[in-house]
Amino acid sequence: MNKPRVGIPRVDLPADARLDTLAVREGLPPSQYGENAEALYLTSSFVHPDAATAARRFANEEEAFVYSRFSNPTVTMMERRLAALEGTSGCIGTSSGMAAITLLILGLLKSGDHVVCSQSVFGSTIKLFQDFARFGVETSFVSQTDVAAWKAALRPTTRLLFAETPTNPLTEVCDIAALAEVARSGGALLAVDNCFCSPALQQPVKLGADIVIHSGTKYLDGQGRVIAGAVCAPQALIDSQLMPVMRSAGMSLSPFNAWVVLKGMETLAIRMQAQSARALQIAQWLEAQPAVERVHYPGLPSHPQHALAMAQQSGVGGAVLSFTVKGERAGAWAVSDATRICSITSNLGDTKTTLTHPSTTSHGRLSEAQRQAAGILQGTLRLAVGLEDVEDLKNDLHAGLSKIA
Repeated sequence: MNKPRVGIPRVDLPADARLDTLAVREGLPPSQYGENAEALYLTSSFVHPDAATAARRFANEEEAFVYSRFSNPTVTMMERRLAALEGTSGCIGTSSGMAAITLLILGLLKSGDHVVCSQSVFGSTIKLFQDFARFGVETSFVSQTDVAAWKAALRPTTRLLFAETPTNPLTEVCDIAALAEVARSGGALLAVDNCFCSPALQQPVKLGADIVIHSGTKYLDGQGRVIAGAVCAPQALIDSQLMPVMRSAGMSLSPFNAWVVLKGMETLAIRMQAQSARALQIAQWLEAQPAVERVHYPGLPSHPQHALAMAQQSGVGGAVLSFTVKGERAGAWAVSDATRICSITSNLGDTKTTLTHPSTTSHGRLSEAQRQAAGILQGTLRLAVGLEDVEDLKNDLHAGLSKIA
């Protein structure tokens, strides 16, 4: 049986410390050298005072750092900080956001279990759940916004509901509290991918979710530097179901990448506010462009779930939007190819604005029928707004839009 987690000290912070303080201060106490910036522990293993102590630590009878595949001080700092921001008692870092979902599936599910998942989530997430069908884990994909459809899809074998809100790329917003109730009614857990909003705007656990998934590659890092992921969940669930898989499978977060994400979280709140404000201005401008057929952005009153988004996302629309242009794929590619400031890349969450054609990149492995079901058209572009000047971004997009108006 696991012993209480008392071996690794905690930062001495007030119990009522607020989000912005936790984002800067939570982690581990300084070492004996008194460093103010968090230390980077680049070591694969840790030395023990004697064989008996090593045995206790490897048996998880005594909490300590053992081997960096599953325990490292820098990774622990990142995990503690993210858990504090999400309001969970535990967090486990992974090598990527997709590794976080893989860890969740391997830790929670077995052959014969059933998952209900939004049909509008990230393309690789859909593909991953489909791939696990070969191991006997079946997934039903339902409308992101139809709570009745989620409830109707429940089976006696349903163990997990998986949602992403807002979705990638159409920014559909699900009612987290309603889905949490559906999950509870079926004896299942609700996991929410909080990549787009981050805990700076949205904390799914406060709305009833059990588990929060992160791609630290996105807003947690914030500058497109590293690949990272995490699962935020009750510590008991992590200890009993996720950590054993991590120790064996080793989808580990490297200490360096953890350190980058750790430092990125210090500016998370101010970046999210600044980038979201720019995104709102761009979305409003795009709605007025003759070459644009539709804009998807939760901060716009035209968004079907605008009121829900404002309630769940601290009154902020986020920094990601998508828009559909005339001319289908040719029109979308014309807009992309005319840009000189926007980066044509599939990543998001960067301080640099990124522009993506989902049908041929992030969701390119899905069938056209799957993309259509999710509402992703050939003329759809996803824009993740960075910190450039808004007028420069408008001019950059206008160069292409003017060609297809």
